Parts: sequence; C-alpha cells; structure tokens
Amino acid sequence: MSTTHLVAPKPRTTRPRRPGLALGLRTLGPVVVLIAWYAASATGVLTDDLLASPGAVLQALGELWGSGQLGDALAVSLTRAGSGLLIGASIGLTLGVLTGFSRLGEELLDSSVQLLRTIPFLSLVPLFMVWFGIGETARVVLIAVATSFPMYVSAAGGVRNTDRKLVEAMRSFGVGRLALVREVVLPGALPALLSGLRLSMTLSVIALIAAEEINSTAGIGYLMSTAQEYSRTDILTVCILVYALVGLLADGVVRLLERLLMPWRTQGAAR
Repeated sequence: MSTTHLVAPKPRTTRPRRPGLALGLRTLGPVVVLIAWYAASATGVLTDDLLASPGAVLQALGELWGSGQLGDALAVSLTRAGSGLLIGASIGLTLGVLTGFSRLGEELLDSSVQLLRTIPFLSLVPLFMVWFGIGETARVVLIAVATSFPMYVSAAGGVRNTDRKLVEAMRSFGVGRLALVREVVLPGALPALLSGLRLSMTLSVIALIAAEEINSTAGIGYLMSTAQEYSRTDILTVCILVYALVGLLADGVVRLLERLLMPWRTQGAAR
C-alpha cells in the first residue's frame, strides 16, 4: 500500500497565554454588567425605587462601612455560615466514608440519608423554629443540614471509586482500617471531596440567606430586613453584592485548595 499521501501527525501544542489575559477575560462580564447598570440608571430606565444607581450603592457602602454596621453584620454572618459548614461538612464526610467504605454502613445508612436528602432544606425552617426557637442554634443547624448532603454524596462516591486493588494490597500488608482510610481512601477520593466541599460552601451561603430570615437581629440578613422596611434599594443592593462576594470568595478558596493539593490537575490543562 502506498504511503506517499500520508501526512506525519503533528503533536498538539498549547500556546501560553499572557498573564493578564485570563484575568481580563474573567472580569469582562462583570464590567459589561456594571456599564449597562450605570447607563440604565443615568438614562432613567432604572429609577431609584426599582434599583439604586452604582453611585448611590457606593455611597451606601461607604456609610455602612464607616459606621461599622457592615463590618459587624459581616462578622456575624460569616460566623454563622462557617459554623454550619464545619458541622455539616464533617457529618457528611463521616457518613460518606462509612457508607462508601463499608457494605454494612451502606445498607444501614444510605437509604435513610438519601431519603432525608430529598427534603428541601428550606421546608425545615418552621420545624427548626419549633425545635430550637429563633436563636442562633436554629440558623446554624439549618446551614449544617444544607451543607451535609453535598459532602455526603461526593464523599461516598469518591470512596467507592477508590482503586480496590490498592486497598486489597494494603490490607495484605496488615494495614488497619483507620490507617487504610487515612492513607489510601481519603487521598484517592480527594477530587470528589473537594468537589463536595465546593458545593457545600456554595450552599452555605444560600442557606445563610434563608437562616437570617428567622427573626434575625444581627447579620447581613438583618440589614436587608431593615432596608426593606424603608425601601432602601441602595442598602439592599449592597447586601446582595456582599452575599455574592462571600460566595465568590468561598469558591476561590476551594479552587486554591485544588491547586495546592492536586497540582497535577492544572499542569496538563490547555491554556
């Protein structure tokens, strides 16, 4: 067979991007939205009773920060979200490892956890108010419930997908269960665990918004409730942007953890 018309394959190469290009592309969308918002406010398409202008929002941000209200409210909200996330993620991780690593654990726990997972966590707000009252406990428990299930699903799936041959090899060397989980199972399930953490951190912000509607007297939700009574759309917008920024920072923390704990995932990525 003639090979004269065959073309030698060329390996795929990636051209490195300039350092500022990726950052520029990421900020392009928010900049376009900000320009459109400013233009709509300047032309009167958006009135202050519908949505405050960017200038008014910046002024409200300065007032809230200068008076210390925003800093205090942010500290309270972050404490709530962080406490609930820590409790929920820990419970989800523990249950996920038990059901993923042990057949008996899966048979005993998985069906019950999956049943509870199908219940929308927002529907539990009235029940938690009856059980725990309107204090901080109800808010933290609500966030913990919301964040536990993503971690559970990710942890259970990641543990089940651990290389069984490697597990059996370690068992043949006499490695105990706890050491096996610590040294083999959890490192092997690390990508799934970080994905679960990422989802849990996102849900912690969503649950925080719902939790701070439970007769809150402090936090970002309290600022929003007060601003709603006086139709202060500038303060409402500030609070919404703060929630968005908290969620964005949480996602960035997980991305940073992925780069630190799994550097090989970014080395081969196309640029």
